[in-house]
Amino acid sequence: MNLFRLDGHEIPFQSGQTLMDAALVAGAYIPHLCHNPELAPHGSCRLCLVRVGGRLVSACTTPAVANLEVESEVPDIQASRRAIVQMLFVEGNHICPACEKTGACQLQAVAYYTGMLTPHFTHFFPRRELDASHPDFVIDFNRCILCELCVRASRDLDGKNVFAISGRGIGSRLVIDSPTGKLGDSTFSASDRAAHVCPVGAILPKRGAYAVPIGQRLYDTAPISQVGDVAANEGRRAP
Repeated sequence: MNLFRLDGHEIPFQSGQTLMDAALVAGAYIPHLCHNPELAPHGSCRLCLVRVGGRLVSACTTPAVANLEVESEVPDIQASRRAIVQMLFVEGNHICPACEKTGACQLQAVAYYTGMLTPHFTHFFPRRELDASHPDFVIDFNRCILCELCVRASRDLDGKNVFAISGRGIGSRLVIDSPTGKLGDSTFSASDRAAHVCPVGAILPKRGAYAVPIGQRLYDTAPISQVGDVAANEGRRAP
């Protein structure tokens, strides 16, 4: 059996698996936001940085190799993850107590996991629109973290290319492929996989936000390290 060690624990893996994939199968949590087992590795959020042989690498793109010694839950890496999450919070408008996704938001859950108690950086408070043109879903661009999960799911799983990222740097934004740029004028459907991969409250179903009461949601009942990411859980329930 092929094995590597993650923070001293043996993790079995199969040929072709990444460190992240093997860890997830083994029930070992490595923080992440842009990773989804259904999609090709992306490596954009950098939350899954681990140390291998003295070098920092992304667990979601690094192949598992026998006898590797991998560090994840160490103070300096956790501090880096916490800083990344803090920057994600201040670059958007994430008001957790007023968000329909609270308790089932992966960003919120990772913030708890990394020990983020304050935003630390100055909030940008950007002005972004809300698109409620679709009959079944609404997009709140204030909460988008540019993980590209919806972009990749629409392209690779749905074959539609409904979403894309436009711009560069701080000007980057999620855009919709339709004549008007509105979701309601696109080919997006509630049955699309892209409708169920958002790790935050950016893509939300209408008329169902509080079907599961706050206090009984995924991360209200257990930490993300025990129950996994919301995209995978919602994927198992998607129509």
